[in-house]
Amino acid sequence: MRVLITGGAGFIGSHLADALIARGDQVVALDNFSTGSTANIKHLTKNFELVEGDIRDTKLVQDLVSQADLVFHLAAAVGVSLILESPIESISTNIFGSENVLLAAAQFKKRILIASTSEIYGKGVKQPLNELDDRVIGSPQKLRWSYSDAKAIDEAMAVALHHKSNLQVTTARLFNTVGPRQSSRYGMVVPRFIGAAVKNTPIPVYGNGNQTRVFCHIFDVVDALLQLVATDKTVNEVYNVGGIGEISMTELANKVVEETKSQSTIEYIPYEKAYAPGFEDMERRVPDITKITSAINWTPQRDLSRIISDVAAHITNS
Repeated sequence: MRVLITGGAGFIGSHLADALIARGDQVVALDNFSTGSTANIKHLTKNFELVEGDIRDTKLVQDLVSQADLVFHLAAAVGVSLILESPIESISTNIFGSENVLLAAAQFKKRILIASTSEIYGKGVKQPLNELDDRVIGSPQKLRWSYSDAKAIDEAMAVALHHKSNLQVTTARLFNTVGPRQSSRYGMVVPRFIGAAVKNTPIPVYGNGNQTRVFCHIFDVVDALLQLVATDKTVNEVYNVGGIGEISMTELANKVVEETKSQSTIEYIPYEKAYAPGFEDMERRVPDITKITSAINWTPQRDLSRIISDVAAHITNS
């Protein structure tokens, strides 16, 4: 197939491109390099085409979608730091850009998967998080929630276009996807911790370190995305895609030190020093993956030790 990946030069997009090309597909990657990198795709020389452009460019998006057999819409302004630093640009990209891609897929009747986020759930205290759970979102004055709101609008547009135009769409809510090629630039915690550990410098833990997350290896996430579009029974459905094993940030920092045999210490940094104004955190975020396991028999196969090992190797060899 000819497969279009928006955000194809990004962390997730580049790994998805690897898997598609490995199985014999031709990949077209659309990216404006706001967070993507040529380093992520420099090894892709066969059955791969890079188009530098923006998902807000309506004509470009229509041209590329019309020529594709399958669309993965991954392009987004992501990362807490980026959202806080450039909120207007982020909102525009995440709402208008996604509208462009979804409308084009509906117009040309293309199968599409859109990547959503665990940020959708906000700061709800009920855990683990199920696809039908209510959203608990902070004040609009807390700018980090603008990302959650934008992705919720994306999901709503997908549902509306399915009902109006029979858009063949599946939504994947990604929970803390991590692995090689992920940048720490926009606040991603695993590469940030491991990057410090391999240099034996203090590992910066924001807040008190008691907040917990669950991480999922990029290879497992790519497996899930490919399986989700391989069947029609996932059309107009939303699925959590996440790992297993809740861990606090302090525990994660200690595990990174142990796994990398680092001499690093832990340095606790108050949120007000770590982030721009408008930041608000949540204590826990744990995915319920019952629905995706039932639908396509998917469960993550790689544990946190494998994640740390793979990310450390990538950072060391980069």
